[in-house]
Amino acid sequence: MTHAPHLEEQSRGARRMSALRDFVRTEAGSATLLLGATLLALVWANSPWSDSYHALWANELSIRIGDVGISMDLAHWINDGLMSLFFLLIGLEIRREFDMGELRDRRRVAVPVIAAFGGMLVPVLLFLALNAGTDGARGWAMVMATDTAFALGVLALAGRHGPMRLRAFLLTLVIIDDVAAVAVIALVYSANLSVIGLLVAAGAVVVMAVVRRIGVERPAVYWGLSLVAWVATLEGGVHPTVAGVAIGLLTSAYPPRRADLQTASRMVRRFREQPSPALASEASRRISLSLSPNERLQHLLHPWSSFVVVPLFALANAGIALDADTLSHAAGSRLTLGVILGLVVGKPLGITLFAWLGTRRWLGGLPMTVGWPSLIAASTVAGIGFTMSLLIAQLSYGNDLLEDAKLGILGGSLVAALLSIGFFRLLGLLPREWLRQAERRAAPPMTELAVAVDPRRDHVRGPADAPVTLLEYGDYECPYCRRAAPVIDELLARSAGSLRFVMRHLPLTDVHPYAALAAEAAEAAAAQGKFWEMHELLFAGGEPELHVNDLQRNAWTLGLDVNRFDRDLRSGRYASRVARDVASAEASGVAGTPTFFINEHRYRGGYDLAALEAAIMAAAARAQPAVDESVDESSDESVDESSDESAGAGSRR
Repeated sequence: MTHAPHLEEQSRGARRMSALRDFVRTEAGSATLLLGATLLALVWANSPWSDSYHALWANELSIRIGDVGISMDLAHWINDGLMSLFFLLIGLEIRREFDMGELRDRRRVAVPVIAAFGGMLVPVLLFLALNAGTDGARGWAMVMATDTAFALGVLALAGRHGPMRLRAFLLTLVIIDDVAAVAVIALVYSANLSVIGLLVAAGAVVVMAVVRRIGVERPAVYWGLSLVAWVATLEGGVHPTVAGVAIGLLTSAYPPRRADLQTASRMVRRFREQPSPALASEASRRISLSLSPNERLQHLLHPWSSFVVVPLFALANAGIALDADTLSHAAGSRLTLGVILGLVVGKPLGITLFAWLGTRRWLGGLPMTVGWPSLIAASTVAGIGFTMSLLIAQLSYGNDLLEDAKLGILGGSLVAALLSIGFFRLLGLLPREWLRQAERRAAPPMTELAVAVDPRRDHVRGPADAPVTLLEYGDYECPYCRRAAPVIDELLARSAGSLRFVMRHLPLTDVHPYAALAAEAAEAAAAQGKFWEMHELLFAGGEPELHVNDLQRNAWTLGLDVNRFDRDLRSGRYASRVARDVASAEASGVAGTPTFFINEHRYRGGYDLAALEAAIMAAAARAQPAVDESVDESSDESVDESSDESAGAGSRR
């Protein structure tokens, strides 16, 4: 007992460290690190040691092979080099949304594209309204771009007050902003474009697409071609981050294929039987290749981008002098005010106005994937202009005008960030019912379940008219499915008729040799009206007992006609029924067990009672009929009518 306080303190310390590690892994954690780097840069640049700050980034770094090489100062290595990895990651995420996410319905891409153009046009017009005819007008493109890193960071800090689908919408919008800004730099601010360099860069990207198409798997080939594309883009006179975006957009995403997973499992078994370095290497390679190149790259780059690249960029670029003379001059500068007006007012106004135009029936009535309250809040996030804005300012001005522009960018971005956090906080304070009704006008999430529930062929527990359907793809030999089974029983007991549960088979035969036989046994029991009873017996107890004798004993326990059960089981009569479930799982992008769908949407949370119950309650709230449905039908919002066409679209992992 004398050691209890010490042990309790150790436990508290361990919990604190665990919470810290969990926080650091989140996007909010990386956003906090980004903010810290920005504040450090401002403090350092305005301290007695400010000369060391500027001297550090002015250091030259050269990489040469013989007479060929690249020489840039440290700031440009970060801005043009490391930030290409960040833009590669953004391109990867956009491509994943196109392949497996909300944006695979191409009509849903239209509204963020239209909103992005509005978010560029209106800020430029407001900026020029104050600066047309002056030397400051040259930097009009500063207010076009949204800083992707800061915008996603702020959204992560405030995003719990808005729907997760907002991230896909904002990502689409900001990447269009950045690509447009890069194009403007190339066309307006680049004086020494090299056609040969740009052709080489384009050729490297095309070759990369071709070798991926023909099945080349060696990472060295892709990294080599990526390096060629980056160097050629840099030498071509275009900001090299565009190469990162292009490569990311060309890298496909798809769910793991069953055949690839089975190949990986066979290699692991071979290694288990004959451990050797060669088999270990091959097993590791096969496991990695079972995932899409998009997911592999995201997993590799995300920690480096979030915790190294982006904070370094902020540290290198946010160091702006904030002395009294500079601030006083900027306060009366039309250039500074124009930048702030464009970012703080022009961005949200342009995005909201053009998104509204895109959803009008008389313009085609395009579907919008987020509700208006969330969109308006997110439009203020787009006013954070930093990376591209600073770059364009450096290309446009010198001396005093450059300082005025930088202060406008910093001030406008700060106000936009605070406004966005304030808007999201306000959303959290609004009545939930009102907010839910407002968000209902958005197109519903795309269905991810390829084969809809059919009570005539599916095994269903619970009322047919229950507002929420929980569907599981499971394996009777899977330990995780076994742990989830009592949780599902508890959910059904608590649901009071608001939940129905559907069980589908996905026996992972390459790792669970008896799973398919157990699934067929459940179907043989179903033929005698005892599916759910057999289902519960198969998941009962500790280790699964799924040999033929065990299954026959279960049939006898349930009072089945054991001879009929045995004939059905040995003849493989229900193998095709199990195979239909497996085919529906593959069509929905399901590769592992247990995998859950809630109202035909993939559930990606934990399998514990609290997490599943929270997701089911949220689905039940969304499923409630709108009280103002008659008013909605007569309104000019056309989003709802266009959303149904997305039902049953492709799969998402």
